[in-house]
Amino acid sequence: MDILWKIGAADVARVRELIGQQRENALVCVRRSRNLAKFKPPVRRKRFWKQMVCMRLTTQQLSGPNGHVARFVRTKPFPLSYEAVCMARDVERFIGRALRKSGGIRFGDKIAEELAWNFHRLQDGEWDRAIKQCNRLMRRVPRGVEKEVAEYIQDTFMGFGPKQSRNVLQALYLTRYEIPIDSRVTDWLNEFGFPVRLSAGALGDSNYYNFVSDGIQILCAKCKVFPCILDAAIFALKDGDGWTPRNLY
Repeated sequence: MDILWKIGAADVARVRELIGQQRENALVCVRRSRNLAKFKPPVRRKRFWKQMVCMRLTTQQLSGPNGHVARFVRTKPFPLSYEAVCMARDVERFIGRALRKSGGIRFGDKIAEELAWNFHRLQDGEWDRAIKQCNRLMRRVPRGVEKEVAEYIQDTFMGFGPKQSRNVLQALYLTRYEIPIDSRVTDWLNEFGFPVRLSAGALGDSNYYNFVSDGIQILCAKCKVFPCILDAAIFALKDGDGWTPRNLY
């Protein structure tokens, strides 16, 4: 069975109106200048590890510009930097202690366990493959390549489902098409008139996630807008003027 996606002129106008309204928002501006850049700087270990940590923290937690996660991520020096974790005798305990000290981070023990497992996997020989996969996206590539890299992260690391894997790549400014779909996006799509009522709780299922993502890709193609820009505009709409050049992470 197939869904026939019908996108009318009024739908296109609504999307373009949203993009126009949020055009000067800091999040939208950064997404435009970095994710849409013709060439991106190569990903190295330190940057990959930091974004893996940061994006794992956003799962089932408020990730707006002024929340606990954002404050933790902006802490200088970053408590869970690659250098700091490399020096830890007990990685899981070190991560857990840093999260508890920060306060307000939910599921700290589970996150610490998963991140420690991921760190050891990287250190035990996965680094070269992880960096190589990410750097496939240094240049503009078709959506299919972005999806392959996201699925590599999802299949390789603990705690990274369809959303979190795309979160990492978007935070590294690598993706134009594949976006992390969460409740803010599904709420907006439901208000917009997506052909089926969406549930954010079902997004952990890859087939469901891909179905929603396919609909977003078709809508954006019709509107001549990259999904990463629509995603930023939706976040800007939901978070108001909270995003600034200083608190983006």
